[in-house]
Amino acid sequence: MGPLNPPAKLAHQVTPTMLRTIKRPKLRDVVTDHLKRYIQDERLKPGDRLPTETELADRLGVSRLSLREATKALEFLGIVEAKPGRGLTVGRMDMDRVTACLGFHPALQDANPQVLIDTRIVIETGILPSLAQRMGKDASIHTRLSAINAELKQAKTLQRWTELDLAFHRCLLESSGLAPLMAFSDVLAAFFRRFRESVKKAEWSGGVACHQQIIDELRAGRVEKAGQCLRSHIESHKLRAGDSK
Repeated sequence: MGPLNPPAKLAHQVTPTMLRTIKRPKLRDVVTDHLKRYIQDERLKPGDRLPTETELADRLGVSRLSLREATKALEFLGIVEAKPGRGLTVGRMDMDRVTACLGFHPALQDANPQVLIDTRIVIETGILPSLAQRMGKDASIHTRLSAINAELKQAKTLQRWTELDLAFHRCLLESSGLAPLMAFSDVLAAFFRRFRESVKKAEWSGGVACHQQIIDELRAGRVEKAGQCLRSHIESHKLRAGDSK
């Protein structure tokens, strides 16, 4: 196994022109970073064993308590696993937990509307090539998306409209087959919560028509046209962004 260097000692640096206190990172976070880097450097795979807790603490020059705090944080995300009789092993990333934490984070609730719009554009247009490829092999994807859109057309309340609109865009992400991106699906939830009150019922039919055009273009393999339509669809919210801050 390669070396696992202990965290460097942190010190305040004060100069005549700078008297502000330099923020110290928490020891737990420093240890966590070293453990993640160790797993990467050693190219460890899920199921591979890590050194014992005592060995890790000695190598890093920290207490077992500090090490345990770091491993607990990694265990929560599924990066490491602690099993009786086996000690610490490399685990698998728990995307459900990542998604839940991301959706709860207050930063998403307070994000600038323009940032939410741009984030959606990057994520959703980015998955279209993969989605078109999968749709070409699996006709049920187009069927599922069309079914959600048909329900959306029948929506009578703003709440129901929002639920189905969100379901449509989540289905786009899921159907792309790019599972890690689902960790960002809560960006969509934050977006729809932010803009819900600004969407007028008169605009609903336009949204339904745009949705259908997007998936029809994808089914035909016209990814560029689908992307243009999706971008226009999302950017239409920019006119309302000022009122949603």
